[in-house]
Amino acid sequence: MIKPPSPIKIFISTGEVSGDLQGALLVEALYRQAQLQGLNLDIVALGGDRMAAAGATLLGNTTKIGSVGIIESLSFIFPTLKIQQKAKEYLQKESPHIVILIDYMGPNLNIGSYIRKTWSNLPIVWYIAPQEWVWSLRKEQTSKIVSLTDKLLAIFPGEANYFREKGADVTWVGHPIIDRVKTAPTREEARRALGIAPDTLAIALLPASRQQEIKYLMPVIFQGAQIIQQKLPHVHFLIPLSLETYRYAITEAIQKYQLQATIYPSFLQNSKEIQESNNLEILVGADLAIAKSGTVNLEIALLNVPQVVIYKVNPITAWIARNILRFSIPFMSPPNLVQMKSIVPELFQENATPENIASEALELLLNSQRRAQTLTNYQEMRQSLGEEGVCNRAAQAILDLVLTRK
Repeated sequence: MIKPPSPIKIFISTGEVSGDLQGALLVEALYRQAQLQGLNLDIVALGGDRMAAAGATLLGNTTKIGSVGIIESLSFIFPTLKIQQKAKEYLQKESPHIVILIDYMGPNLNIGSYIRKTWSNLPIVWYIAPQEWVWSLRKEQTSKIVSLTDKLLAIFPGEANYFREKGADVTWVGHPIIDRVKTAPTREEARRALGIAPDTLAIALLPASRQQEIKYLMPVIFQGAQIIQQKLPHVHFLIPLSLETYRYAITEAIQKYQLQATIYPSFLQNSKEIQESNNLEILVGADLAIAKSGTVNLEIALLNVPQVVIYKVNPITAWIARNILRFSIPFMSPPNLVQMKSIVPELFQENATPENIASEALELLLNSQRRAQTLTNYQEMRQSLGEEGVCNRAAQAILDLVLTRK
């Protein structure tokens, strides 16, 4: 009997809902590329349910403990430390062949630093670097990322250039959302699946993938939606759930602001069963999206849906960022960052008012020239995101690195 080859042990660390999605796409690609080469993989991860569904064994679920901001992160310190301790115990016991860090700067810097102190030869790949390349507030963080990383797989050209100039071994693979949107249905198929009539005016509302966004973003987005509904009485709002735990708060807010809205999935599910497939249908089927700032903005852009982007944090966090950290960047949303120009309207902190949200949304809905310009800008932006096969390229780079070290 031929003995099967011993598995390549891969450890992946990421956090939050978007990291879980990116991690899942990578896990699928790793298994796909490994199968082509007759390799056996054992993938263990810090991530979420999507990564588990893709075939990773979860050490801890990090989708519910993510935050942006100083004040917002305080309640997540101990849960994060607990999960990180689990990861360190796994690393000590199992000795993986390679470690992949996906975004998630603070926790992943901690894990990466621990690895470098303990195993100098264990290869570390950082896939989707933290956006330190955008704001570059602390040079020591950039230096840390470069010093502990054997290979950095960049998804933006600007990210690749920045870290290459700082001395990192960088490969630009393109953005994984390019691969994901390939599976999107047509507008007609999406509307049929969602039960929306072809002539219905539909707006997607994406208020939250983090708990803090339920508190700071959802009320102002829903108030903006209320103003839109008063002006366009036949509008219908489509709201995808990122986590099942947010269903009650969103349902209550819909009732409070008396919105004509549907939550998807429309029935209660175990959080492990919430998948992103519904999101593509909702975005493709919408005439406009009003969304929090994040990876989803790129997804919306690649699906050719005009959008208004909202970003709001605790006022104390905003004050510290502006007055102590001197935080200042040209743009917040990925579509604008890719081109370094205003492609989509961004409403940040004090500017994120219901009136401003409604005004920008109505302009994109009713001004055909503005709408057409947005779609033209989207096409230009698409050229900067690479070619299809992003996840396969990233997975192959990881396997190549592991095979040269084994």
